[in-house]
Amino acid sequence: MKALTWQGKRKIEYGEVPDPRIQDPTDAIVRVTSSGICGSDLHLYEVMGPFLDAGDVLGHEVIGVVEETGSEVPGLSPGDRVVIPFQIACGSCFMCDQGLQTQCETTQVREQGMGAALFGYTKLYGQVPGGQAEYLRVPQAQYGPIKVPDGPPDDRFVYLSDVLPTAWQAVEYAGIPDGGTVVVLGLGPIGDMASRIAKHRGHRVIAVDLVPERLERARNNGVETVEYAADVADTIRDRTAGRGPDSVIDAVGMEAHGSPVARITQQVAGLLPDTVQRTFMQKAGVDRLAALLLAVDVVRRGGTISLVGVYGGAADPLPMLTMFDKQIQFRMGQANVRRWSGQILPLLTDDDPLGVDSFATHHLPLSDGAAAYQMFQQKADGAVKVLLQP
Repeated sequence: MKALTWQGKRKIEYGEVPDPRIQDPTDAIVRVTSSGICGSDLHLYEVMGPFLDAGDVLGHEVIGVVEETGSEVPGLSPGDRVVIPFQIACGSCFMCDQGLQTQCETTQVREQGMGAALFGYTKLYGQVPGGQAEYLRVPQAQYGPIKVPDGPPDDRFVYLSDVLPTAWQAVEYAGIPDGGTVVVLGLGPIGDMASRIAKHRGHRVIAVDLVPERLERARNNGVETVEYAADVADTIRDRTAGRGPDSVIDAVGMEAHGSPVARITQQVAGLLPDTVQRTFMQKAGVDRLAALLLAVDVVRRGGTISLVGVYGGAADPLPMLTMFDKQIQFRMGQANVRRWSGQILPLLTDDDPLGVDSFATHHLPLSDGAAAYQMFQQKADGAVKVLLQP
């Protein structure tokens, strides 16, 4: 089959890879009809190379049609249309019972000290082949796949794989009080969708970004916007009675602008041998903390910061005195897809209150995947969300 594979830093190739096959009785094989490029895929494209091997199949946002099932997948049949959550979870362990599917004890990648396995996402998360391909092997298919109706285009449901539950959890974890204000840092796919969800729930939303097209897109959805600049914290405080917002969602993560030291650290890490890089990336401070530091600065005293942008370093300094003094609450983590999917599905109607039908900025053939990654990484041509079709 054809797939997108990682071949090195900023090098994605479209080519032949082995067809997936049933390996365990709880597997299914899905014919992919659409797959998204996620903001976290850009970490693989740019920063996380030490945890990848040439030829790894990328992608974790998938909708498709069931082709084949193992003998212990009673709930699926060939021909079913399904969305595949980005994490692989069993649905029956202690963690899954807590609604923490990203900590699934059946698929935890214990040799790396990490949580549940993820599709298409490095040795840290199991090195499971991803879904930017014609077909996908789905482990734990007795639980993971979400059946969706036939008929509407893929855009209606594909975001159940990642974007919608991740943004939904970001808003849940933000703990925004009724009538409260949330600042969303970053208007990539997750920040954009989080701002829509928060506004749909009746909250006041102020979004921050530095890309004009993304700011305009948010304004068109009724969201207040602030262009990122040196005085952005003062601007936000001016708009929030001088005390700051009740909550902040950091939807940026490790590659935030404004941290030149961390940028140099990332570049230095890229010059090291892979085995050294892996240790360095896990132990050293390689994140650019501009977004997180801004969140700590602007959130009101006693407020909540919801961290949804991906961070990777282990030794980055944090302003603990300020965080303690302001009584800031933090919540964070990968989204637990199946925990939220039942709440989200009723919103995926023809009324389309979250604008999913028009959320993608680009629909491209899978064969254009390498160019699509470059476009998305460079924020060119107004790219916010790219969907690929095999």
